[in-house]
Amino acid sequence: MDDHVRPSRVVILGGGFAGLFAARALRNTPVAVTVVDRCAHHLFQPLLYQCATGILSEGQIARPLRTVLRRHKNVQCLLAEVTDVDVEGRVVHAERPDGGTSELPYDHLVVAAGVRQSYFGHDEFARYAPGMKTLDDALDIRRRLYRAFEAADAATDPDERRRLLTFALVGAGPTGVELAGQIREIATRTIEREFALIDTDQARVLLFEGGESVLAAFGPKLSRRAARTLERIGVEVHLGTLVEHVDEHGLSVRDKDGGPRRFDAGTVLWTAGVQAPPLATRLAKATGAAQDRAGRIIVEPDLTIAGHPEIRVAGDMMSLGGLPGLAEVAMQSGIYAALRIRHEVEGRTRPPRPFRYRDLGSAAYISRGRAVVRRGPLHMSGPAAWLVWLFIHIAFLNGFRNRLGAVLSWLVVFASGARRERAFTSRRAGPA
Repeated sequence: MDDHVRPSRVVILGGGFAGLFAARALRNTPVAVTVVDRCAHHLFQPLLYQCATGILSEGQIARPLRTVLRRHKNVQCLLAEVTDVDVEGRVVHAERPDGGTSELPYDHLVVAAGVRQSYFGHDEFARYAPGMKTLDDALDIRRRLYRAFEAADAATDPDERRRLLTFALVGAGPTGVELAGQIREIATRTIEREFALIDTDQARVLLFEGGESVLAAFGPKLSRRAARTLERIGVEVHLGTLVEHVDEHGLSVRDKDGGPRRFDAGTVLWTAGVQAPPLATRLAKATGAAQDRAGRIIVEPDLTIAGHPEIRVAGDMMSLGGLPGLAEVAMQSGIYAALRIRHEVEGRTRPPRPFRYRDLGSAAYISRGRAVVRRGPLHMSGPAAWLVWLFIHIAFLNGFRNRLGAVLSWLVVFASGARRERAFTSRRAGPA
Protein backbone atom coordinates (compact mmCIF):
# COMPACT_ATOMS: atom_id res chain seq x y z
CA MET A 1 0.00 0.00 0.00
CA ASP A 2 1.45 3.41 -0.99
CA ASP A 3 2.28 5.80 1.82
CA HIS A 4 0.10 8.60 0.39
CA VAL A 5 -3.02 6.45 0.31
CA ARG A 6 -5.05 6.83 3.49
CA PRO A 7 -6.43 3.50 4.69
CA SER A 8 -10.13 3.26 5.45
CA ARG A 9 -10.87 4.13 9.06
CA VAL A 10 -12.89 1.57 11.03
CA VAL A 11 -14.13 2.43 14.51
CA ILE A 12 -15.45 -0.41 16.67
CA LEU A 13 -17.52 0.52 19.70
CA GLY A 14 -17.12 -2.16 22.35
CA GLY A 15 -14.47 -4.74 23.21
CA GLY A 16 -16.83 -7.61 23.97
CA PHE A 17 -17.20 -10.71 21.85
CA ALA A 18 -18.63 -8.90 18.81
CA GLY A 19 -16.11 -6.07 18.88
CA LEU A 20 -13.12 -8.30 19.58
CA PHE A 21 -13.93 -10.79 16.83
CA ALA A 22 -14.58 -7.96 14.39
CA ALA A 23 -11.17 -6.46 15.14
CA ARG A 24 -9.48 -9.84 14.78
CA ALA A 25 -11.17 -10.49 11.44
CA LEU A 26 -9.78 -7.21 10.08
CA ARG A 27 -6.19 -8.28 10.61
CA ASN A 28 -4.10 -7.96 7.44
CA THR A 29 -6.82 -5.79 5.89
CA PRO A 30 -5.80 -2.32 4.58
CA VAL A 31 -7.79 -0.48 7.23
CA ALA A 32 -6.94 1.47 10.39
CA VAL A 33 -9.01 0.08 13.25
CA THR A 34 -9.76 1.79 16.57
CA VAL A 35 -11.50 -0.22 19.30
CA VAL A 36 -13.20 2.01 21.87
CA ASP A 37 -14.30 0.64 25.23
CA ARG A 38 -14.76 2.11 28.69
CA CYS A 39 -13.01 -0.97 30.10
CA ALA A 40 -9.42 -1.87 29.29
CA HIS A 41 -10.16 -5.59 29.21
CA HIS A 42 -12.13 -8.15 27.25
CA LEU A 43 -14.47 -9.98 29.61
CA PHE A 44 -15.55 -13.60 29.18
CA GLN A 45 -19.08 -12.96 30.41
CA PRO A 46 -20.35 -16.58 30.37
CA LEU A 47 -18.05 -17.33 33.33
CA LEU A 48 -18.72 -14.12 35.25
CA TYR A 49 -20.81 -16.02 37.80
CA GLN A 50 -17.80 -18.24 38.58
CA CYS A 51 -15.80 -15.15 39.48
CA ALA A 52 -18.70 -13.98 41.65
CA THR A 53 -18.83 -17.28 43.53
CA GLY A 54 -15.07 -17.68 44.05
CA ILE A 55 -14.17 -20.40 41.55
CA LEU A 56 -12.21 -18.25 39.11
CA SER A 57 -10.23 -15.06 39.59
CA GLU A 58 -10.95 -11.91 37.64
CA GLY A 59 -7.68 -12.41 35.77
CA GLN A 60 -8.87 -15.78 34.46
CA ILE A 61 -11.96 -14.35 32.78
CA ALA A 62 -10.66 -10.91 31.77
CA ARG A 63 -7.62 -10.08 29.62
CA PRO A 64 -6.36 -6.63 28.60
CA LEU A 65 -7.61 -5.72 25.15
CA ARG A 66 -4.17 -4.44 24.22
CA THR A 67 -2.70 -7.86 25.07
CA VAL A 68 -5.32 -9.77 23.10
CA LEU A 69 -4.82 -7.52 20.05
CA ARG A 70 -1.09 -6.88 20.37
CA ARG A 71 -0.24 -8.74 17.15
CA HIS A 72 -2.82 -6.85 15.12
CA LYS A 73 -0.63 -4.01 13.88
CA ASN A 74 -3.53 -2.13 12.28
CA VAL A 75 -5.57 -2.04 15.50
CA GLN A 76 -5.42 0.62 18.23
CA CYS A 77 -7.29 0.56 21.53
CA LEU A 78 -8.78 3.61 23.22
CA LEU A 79 -10.03 3.60 26.81
CA ALA A 80 -12.99 5.95 26.66
CA GLU A 81 -16.77 6.11 26.91
CA VAL A 82 -18.69 6.96 23.77
CA THR A 83 -20.96 9.95 24.33
CA ASP A 84 -22.36 10.52 20.84
CA VAL A 85 -22.11 9.62 17.16
CA ASP A 86 -22.26 12.36 14.54
CA VAL A 87 -23.85 10.35 11.77
CA GLU A 88 -23.72 13.11 9.17
CA GLY A 89 -20.09 14.01 9.87
CA ARG A 90 -19.13 10.38 10.50
CA VAL A 91 -17.40 11.15 13.78
CA VAL A 92 -17.56 9.31 17.12
CA HIS A 93 -17.31 11.48 20.22
CA ALA A 94 -15.82 9.86 23.33
CA GLU A 95 -14.78 10.97 26.81
CA ARG A 96 -11.46 9.70 28.14
CA PRO A 97 -10.69 8.87 31.81
CA ASP A 98 -8.51 12.00 32.10
CA GLY A 99 -11.59 14.14 31.40
CA GLY A 100 -10.52 14.96 27.87
CA THR A 101 -12.50 14.15 24.74
CA SER A 102 -11.62 12.34 21.54
CA GLU A 103 -13.15 12.75 18.10
CA LEU A 104 -12.77 9.66 15.94
CA PRO A 105 -13.63 10.04 12.25
CA TYR A 106 -14.72 6.84 10.54
CA ASP A 107 -15.44 5.41 7.14
CA HIS A 108 -16.99 2.31 8.67
CA LEU A 109 -18.55 2.02 12.12
CA VAL A 110 -19.24 -1.22 14.00
CA VAL A 111 -21.50 -0.71 17.00
CA ALA A 112 -21.03 -3.56 19.46
CA ALA A 113 -21.55 -1.90 22.83
CA GLY A 114 -23.63 -4.73 24.33
CA VAL A 115 -26.55 -4.44 26.72
CA ARG A 116 -27.11 -3.75 30.40
CA GLN A 117 -29.38 -5.12 33.12
CA SER A 118 -33.07 -4.30 32.85
CA TYR A 119 -35.31 -3.84 35.87
CA PHE A 120 -38.43 -3.43 33.74
CA GLY A 121 -39.10 0.14 34.78
CA HIS A 122 -38.08 -0.31 38.42
CA ASP A 123 -34.51 0.98 38.40
CA GLU A 124 -34.82 1.62 42.14
CA PHE A 125 -34.46 -2.15 42.63
CA ALA A 126 -30.83 -1.94 41.51
CA ARG A 127 -29.74 -0.55 44.87
CA TYR A 128 -30.81 -3.72 46.67
CA ALA A 129 -30.67 -6.30 43.86
CA PRO A 130 -27.54 -5.91 41.72
CA GLY A 131 -27.26 -7.45 38.30
CA MET A 132 -24.17 -9.10 36.88
CA LYS A 133 -22.88 -7.68 33.62
CA THR A 134 -19.42 -6.34 34.51
CA LEU A 135 -16.37 -7.40 36.49
CA ASP A 136 -17.23 -4.84 39.16
CA ASP A 137 -20.70 -6.43 39.44
CA ALA A 138 -19.18 -9.88 39.97
CA LEU A 139 -16.79 -8.67 42.68
CA ASP A 140 -19.64 -6.83 44.41
CA ILE A 141 -21.76 -10.00 44.38
CA ARG A 142 -18.84 -12.04 45.74
CA ARG A 143 -18.57 -9.54 48.58
CA ARG A 144 -22.29 -9.76 49.33
CA LEU A 145 -22.38 -13.57 49.26
CA TYR A 146 -19.47 -14.32 51.55
CA ARG A 147 -20.17 -11.37 53.83
CA ALA A 148 -23.70 -12.69 54.35
CA PHE A 149 -22.34 -15.87 55.96
CA GLU A 150 -19.98 -13.84 58.14
CA ALA A 151 -22.82 -11.56 59.25
CA ALA A 152 -25.08 -14.54 59.99
CA ASP A 153 -22.39 -16.12 62.17
CA ALA A 154 -22.11 -12.89 64.15
CA ALA A 155 -25.87 -12.32 64.47
CA THR A 156 -27.55 -13.10 67.80
CA ASP A 157 -31.19 -12.84 66.74
CA PRO A 158 -32.45 -16.12 65.17
CA ASP A 159 -34.81 -14.35 62.77
CA GLU A 160 -32.06 -12.04 61.54
CA ARG A 161 -29.74 -15.01 61.14
CA ARG A 162 -32.33 -16.81 59.00
CA ARG A 163 -32.79 -13.70 56.87
CA LEU A 164 -29.06 -13.35 56.32
CA LEU A 165 -28.86 -17.00 55.27
CA THR A 166 -31.58 -16.53 52.64
CA PHE A 167 -30.47 -15.75 49.08
CA ALA A 168 -33.07 -14.71 46.49
CA LEU A 169 -32.42 -14.66 42.75
CA VAL A 170 -34.79 -13.11 40.23
CA GLY A 171 -34.75 -14.73 36.79
CA ALA A 172 -34.28 -18.41 35.91
CA GLY A 173 -32.29 -18.07 32.73
CA PRO A 174 -28.74 -19.50 32.53
CA THR A 175 -27.22 -16.86 34.83
CA GLY A 176 -29.87 -17.25 37.51
CA VAL A 177 -29.76 -21.04 37.43
CA GLU A 178 -25.96 -21.15 37.48
CA LEU A 179 -25.73 -18.68 40.36
CA ALA A 180 -28.38 -20.51 42.37
CA GLY A 181 -26.57 -23.82 41.99
CA GLN A 182 -23.23 -22.29 42.96
CA ILE A 183 -24.59 -20.62 46.09
CA ARG A 184 -25.95 -23.96 47.28
CA GLU A 185 -22.56 -25.54 46.60
CA ILE A 186 -20.84 -22.83 48.63
CA ALA A 187 -23.18 -23.47 51.54
CA THR A 188 -23.09 -27.27 51.45
CA ARG A 189 -19.51 -28.01 50.32
CA THR A 190 -17.16 -25.03 50.41
CA ILE A 191 -17.79 -23.55 53.87
CA GLU A 192 -19.89 -26.19 55.60
CA ARG A 193 -17.34 -26.78 58.40
CA GLU A 194 -15.93 -23.29 58.75
CA PHE A 195 -18.51 -21.67 61.04
CA ALA A 196 -19.15 -22.67 64.63
CA LEU A 197 -22.46 -20.90 65.24
CA ILE A 198 -24.38 -21.49 62.02
CA ASP A 199 -25.28 -24.51 59.94
CA THR A 200 -24.55 -23.29 56.42
CA ASP A 201 -26.41 -26.27 54.99
CA GLN A 202 -29.60 -24.55 56.17
CA ALA A 203 -28.99 -21.59 53.85
CA ARG A 204 -32.02 -21.05 51.61
CA VAL A 205 -31.64 -20.27 47.93
CA LEU A 206 -34.84 -18.99 46.31
CA LEU A 207 -35.14 -18.74 42.53
CA PHE A 208 -38.03 -16.64 41.16
CA GLU A 209 -39.16 -16.81 37.53
CA GLY A 210 -42.06 -15.00 35.91
CA GLY A 211 -42.48 -17.72 33.27
CA GLU A 212 -43.55 -21.30 33.69
CA SER A 213 -40.15 -22.97 33.41
CA VAL A 214 -36.47 -22.57 34.19
CA LEU A 215 -34.04 -22.38 31.27
CA ALA A 216 -37.00 -21.98 28.92
CA ALA A 217 -34.74 -21.52 25.89
CA PHE A 218 -33.41 -25.07 26.33
CA GLY A 219 -36.78 -26.65 25.61
CA PRO A 220 -39.28 -28.48 27.86
CA LYS A 221 -37.26 -31.67 28.33
CA LEU A 222 -34.05 -30.05 29.56
CA SER A 223 -36.03 -27.45 31.47
CA ARG A 224 -37.71 -30.16 33.52
CA ARG A 225 -34.39 -31.91 34.14
CA ALA A 226 -32.78 -28.65 35.26
CA ALA A 227 -35.68 -27.95 37.63
CA ARG A 228 -35.38 -31.41 39.16
CA THR A 229 -31.64 -30.97 39.62
CA LEU A 230 -32.11 -27.59 41.28
CA GLU A 231 -34.69 -28.98 43.68
CA ARG A 232 -32.48 -31.99 44.42
CA ILE A 233 -29.59 -29.78 45.53
CA GLY A 234 -31.89 -27.63 47.66
CA VAL A 235 -32.85 -24.65 45.50
CA GLU A 236 -36.46 -23.53 46.00
CA VAL A 237 -37.92 -22.74 42.58
CA HIS A 238 -40.89 -20.35 42.34
CA LEU A 239 -42.40 -20.25 38.82
CA GLY A 240 -45.06 -17.86 37.54
CA THR A 241 -43.94 -15.33 40.12
CA LEU A 242 -43.56 -11.60 39.49
CA VAL A 243 -41.43 -9.40 41.73
CA GLU A 244 -43.28 -6.27 42.83
CA HIS A 245 -40.93 -4.75 45.38
CA VAL A 246 -37.34 -5.09 46.58
CA ASP A 247 -35.85 -3.47 49.67
CA GLU A 248 -32.95 -3.95 52.07
CA HIS A 249 -34.80 -6.72 53.96
CA GLY A 250 -36.01 -8.84 51.04
CA LEU A 251 -38.64 -8.81 48.32
CA SER A 252 -42.37 -8.98 47.72
CA VAL A 253 -43.83 -11.06 44.88
CA ARG A 254 -47.15 -11.94 43.33
CA ASP A 255 -47.48 -15.66 42.63
CA LYS A 256 -49.35 -17.43 39.83
CA ASP A 257 -52.56 -17.42 41.88
CA GLY A 258 -52.40 -13.64 42.17
CA GLY A 259 -51.63 -13.65 45.85
CA PRO A 260 -48.97 -11.36 47.33
CA ARG A 261 -46.13 -12.98 49.28
CA ARG A 262 -43.24 -11.58 51.23
CA PHE A 263 -39.79 -13.22 51.48
CA ASP A 264 -37.18 -11.91 53.89
CA ALA A 265 -33.70 -12.24 52.39
CA GLY A 266 -30.28 -10.90 53.20
CA THR A 267 -29.11 -11.03 49.59
CA VAL A 268 -31.18 -10.39 46.47
CA LEU A 269 -29.62 -10.76 43.02
CA TRP A 270 -31.22 -9.73 39.73
CA THR A 271 -30.63 -11.92 36.67
CA ALA A 272 -33.81 -11.17 34.69
CA GLY A 273 -33.90 -9.14 31.52
CA VAL A 274 -31.58 -6.89 29.53
CA GLN A 275 -31.90 -3.57 27.74
CA ALA A 276 -29.78 -1.62 25.33
CA PRO A 277 -27.65 1.25 26.71
CA PRO A 278 -28.54 4.93 26.06
CA LEU A 279 -26.13 4.96 23.11
CA ALA A 280 -28.56 2.77 21.18
CA THR A 281 -31.36 5.31 21.59
CA ARG A 282 -29.11 8.19 20.54
CA LEU A 283 -27.94 6.28 17.48
CA ALA A 284 -31.49 5.26 16.57
CA LYS A 285 -32.66 8.88 16.70
CA ALA A 286 -29.74 10.04 14.60
CA THR A 287 -30.27 7.41 11.92
CA GLY A 288 -34.02 6.92 12.07
CA ALA A 289 -33.55 3.26 12.97
CA ALA A 290 -36.29 1.33 14.73
CA GLN A 291 -35.77 -0.29 18.13
CA ASP A 292 -37.30 -3.37 19.71
CA ARG A 293 -38.89 -3.54 23.16
CA ALA A 294 -35.48 -3.87 24.83
CA GLY A 295 -34.13 -0.83 22.97
CA ARG A 296 -31.91 -2.85 20.64
CA ILE A 297 -31.48 -1.52 17.11
CA ILE A 298 -33.36 -3.36 14.38
CA VAL A 299 -30.90 -3.97 11.57
CA GLU A 300 -31.02 -5.04 7.93
CA PRO A 301 -30.12 -8.65 6.98
CA ASP A 302 -26.52 -7.51 6.38
CA LEU A 303 -26.43 -5.94 9.89
CA THR A 304 -26.41 -2.38 8.54
CA ILE A 305 -28.81 0.35 9.62
CA ALA A 306 -31.32 1.18 6.89
CA GLY A 307 -30.05 4.15 4.89
CA HIS A 308 -26.61 3.97 6.51
CA PRO A 309 -24.55 1.21 4.89
CA GLU A 310 -21.43 2.51 6.65
CA ILE A 311 -22.87 1.59 10.09
CA ARG A 312 -23.20 -2.00 11.24
CA VAL A 313 -24.59 -3.19 14.57
CA ALA A 314 -23.33 -6.49 15.98
CA GLY A 315 -23.72 -8.52 19.14
CA ASP A 316 -26.31 -8.03 21.83
CA MET A 317 -27.24 -4.50 20.72
CA MET A 318 -28.60 -5.69 17.36
CA SER A 319 -32.12 -7.00 16.87
CA LEU A 320 -32.50 -9.42 13.95
CA GLY A 321 -35.09 -12.15 13.59
CA GLY A 322 -35.30 -12.96 17.30
CA LEU A 323 -31.68 -14.07 17.63
CA PRO A 324 -30.77 -14.80 21.27
CA GLY A 325 -28.25 -12.75 23.22
CA LEU A 326 -25.54 -15.41 23.22
CA ALA A 327 -21.78 -15.08 23.02
CA GLU A 328 -21.77 -17.18 19.86
CA VAL A 329 -24.21 -14.81 18.14
CA ALA A 330 -21.94 -11.91 19.08
CA MET A 331 -18.83 -13.66 17.76
CA GLN A 332 -20.40 -14.63 14.44
CA SER A 333 -22.01 -11.23 13.87
CA GLY A 334 -18.73 -9.45 14.65
CA ILE A 335 -16.86 -11.60 12.14
CA TYR A 336 -19.59 -11.08 9.55
CA ALA A 337 -19.50 -7.29 9.96
CA ALA A 338 -15.71 -7.29 9.55
CA LEU A 339 -15.82 -9.46 6.43
CA ARG A 340 -18.38 -7.16 4.84
CA ILE A 341 -16.07 -4.21 5.51
CA ARG A 342 -13.12 -6.11 4.09
CA HIS A 343 -15.01 -6.91 0.89
CA GLU A 344 -16.01 -3.28 0.45
CA VAL A 345 -12.47 -2.05 1.01
CA GLU A 346 -11.14 -4.60 -1.48
CA GLY A 347 -13.68 -3.46 -4.05
CA ARG A 348 -15.74 -6.63 -4.32
CA THR A 349 -19.02 -5.82 -6.03
CA ARG A 350 -20.97 -9.03 -5.39
CA PRO A 351 -24.10 -8.29 -3.29
CA PRO A 352 -23.51 -9.40 0.30
CA ARG A 353 -25.16 -12.51 1.57
CA PRO A 354 -27.40 -11.90 4.57
CA PHE A 355 -26.11 -12.79 8.01
CA ARG A 356 -26.94 -16.36 8.97
CA TYR A 357 -26.42 -17.50 12.52
CA ARG A 358 -25.07 -21.00 12.88
CA ASP A 359 -26.51 -22.38 16.10
CA LEU A 360 -23.75 -24.24 17.93
CA GLY A 361 -26.00 -24.99 20.87
CA SER A 362 -26.33 -23.79 24.46
CA ALA A 363 -24.97 -25.06 27.74
CA ALA A 364 -25.62 -24.26 31.39
CA TYR A 365 -23.68 -25.51 34.44
CA ILE A 366 -26.03 -26.18 37.35
CA SER A 367 -23.82 -27.74 40.01
CA ARG A 368 -20.92 -30.15 40.52
CA GLY A 369 -21.02 -32.68 37.69
CA ARG A 370 -24.42 -31.48 36.52
CA ALA A 371 -25.14 -29.43 33.41
CA VAL A 372 -27.53 -29.27 30.47
CA VAL A 373 -26.50 -28.99 26.82
CA ARG A 374 -28.68 -28.40 23.78
CA ARG A 375 -27.64 -28.44 20.15
CA GLY A 376 -30.30 -29.12 17.55
CA PRO A 377 -31.81 -32.54 18.25
CA LEU A 378 -29.09 -33.34 20.79
CA HIS A 379 -30.20 -32.88 24.41
CA MET A 380 -27.85 -33.86 27.21
CA SER A 381 -27.84 -33.55 30.97
CA GLY A 382 -25.84 -34.87 33.91
CA PRO A 383 -22.10 -35.67 34.00
CA ALA A 384 -21.77 -36.11 30.22
CA ALA A 385 -23.27 -32.66 29.66
CA TRP A 386 -20.91 -31.24 32.28
CA LEU A 387 -17.91 -32.57 30.32
CA VAL A 388 -19.26 -31.01 27.13
CA TRP A 389 -19.78 -27.73 28.97
CA LEU A 390 -16.17 -27.97 30.21
CA PHE A 391 -14.67 -28.42 26.75
CA ILE A 392 -16.80 -25.64 25.25
CA HIS A 393 -15.62 -23.08 27.76
CA ILE A 394 -12.01 -24.18 27.61
CA ALA A 395 -12.09 -23.68 23.84
CA PHE A 396 -13.41 -20.13 24.02
CA LEU A 397 -11.33 -18.79 26.91
CA ASN A 398 -8.65 -16.34 25.79
CA GLY A 399 -5.04 -17.36 26.37
CA PHE A 400 -3.27 -20.59 27.30
CA ARG A 401 -2.68 -19.52 30.91
CA ASN A 402 -6.35 -18.68 31.39
CA ARG A 403 -7.37 -22.08 30.02
CA LEU A 404 -4.89 -23.97 32.18
CA GLY A 405 -5.75 -21.95 35.29
CA ALA A 406 -9.48 -22.44 34.76
CA VAL A 407 -9.10 -26.21 34.31
CA LEU A 408 -7.05 -26.50 37.50
CA SER A 409 -9.59 -24.41 39.43
CA TRP A 410 -12.48 -26.53 38.14
CA LEU A 411 -10.70 -29.74 39.10
CA VAL A 412 -10.04 -28.46 42.62
CA VAL A 413 -13.66 -27.40 43.09
CA PHE A 414 -14.95 -30.67 41.64
CA ALA A 415 -12.71 -32.81 43.85
CA SER A 416 -12.82 -30.94 47.14
CA GLY A 417 -15.31 -28.09 46.94
CA ALA A 418 -12.58 -25.59 47.88
CA ARG A 419 -12.65 -22.17 46.24
CA ARG A 420 -9.48 -20.08 46.21
CA GLU A 421 -11.02 -16.79 45.11
CA ARG A 422 -12.99 -15.86 48.21
CA ALA A 423 -11.27 -12.64 49.19
CA PHE A 424 -13.47 -9.57 49.59
CA THR A 425 -13.02 -6.14 51.09
CA SER A 426 -14.95 -4.82 54.05
CA ARG A 427 -16.31 -1.86 52.06
CA ARG A 428 -20.05 -1.88 52.38
CA ALA A 429 -21.68 -2.19 48.96
CA GLY A 430 -25.35 -1.90 49.80
CA PRO A 431 -27.55 -4.12 51.97
CA ALA A 432 -26.41 -7.60 52.87
